[in-house]
Amino acid sequence: MKKLTEEEKATYQWQMWVPGFGEQGQEKLKQASVLVSRVGGVGSVVALELAAAGIGKLVLAHGGNIKLSDLNRQLLMTYDGIGKSRVESAARRLKELNPHVEIEAIPENISQSNVERLVGKVDLVVDCAPLFEERFAMNSEIVRQKKPMVECAMYEMEAQITTIIPGQTPCLSCLYPEKPNIWKREFPVFGAISGTIACMAAMEAIKVISGLGEPLLGKLLICNLRQMTFRKFDIYRQPNCPVCGEL
Repeated sequence: MKKLTEEEKATYQWQMWVPGFGEQGQEKLKQASVLVSRVGGVGSVVALELAAAGIGKLVLAHGGNIKLSDLNRQLLMTYDGIGKSRVESAARRLKELNPHVEIEAIPENISQSNVERLVGKVDLVVDCAPLFEERFAMNSEIVRQKKPMVECAMYEMEAQITTIIPGQTPCLSCLYPEKPNIWKREFPVFGAISGTIACMAAMEAIKVISGLGEPLLGKLLICNLRQMTFRKFDIYRQPNCPVCGEL
């Protein structure tokens, strides 16, 4: 296991004071790698929090360039970056925050053609993609490679999150056998909503990697920020699930 340098100990000392985490938990973060699918409103904050926490490597996958309408929620983007690559801008900002984190920037969205390669690079996936095609592709691949995935999503002033451990918890296809008919690519969003669920997702990733606390295994947390209510539901594997049913 990679030992912490004195500089790293000084950087992360406040989080190492958390009971049950300590130096051992920090060392686990240092040697871990995480794929963040899309660095938009949710993914940019996930990547920011993981970099700040001292994750060893981040693989960021997101195609396209920064638009003016991104700036209300994509906190790794800047006005000066409009028209430039989202993922390259995100990587640059993260290295400014923490030069010790290895960043691999992939200027592509997750697809059937690249998902095996990208999931194969990391220990854990955080799914922040807005499109079900991408989410289903990642779900199938993490089940095949038996890697954990933090699954989070938001719409308007609601958000939800669960953590998938293949063979142990329901997968995304257990929850959504088909793409919901009401889903659409563009939807209302406050940056504070996407940022809230992103911080929860980053914490779930930290918990899974370090063994801290109780991740949302077999649990779905639904947050309604309009009414400020948080509800946690038990969710179950589906024996006939075409993706994980045989595990």
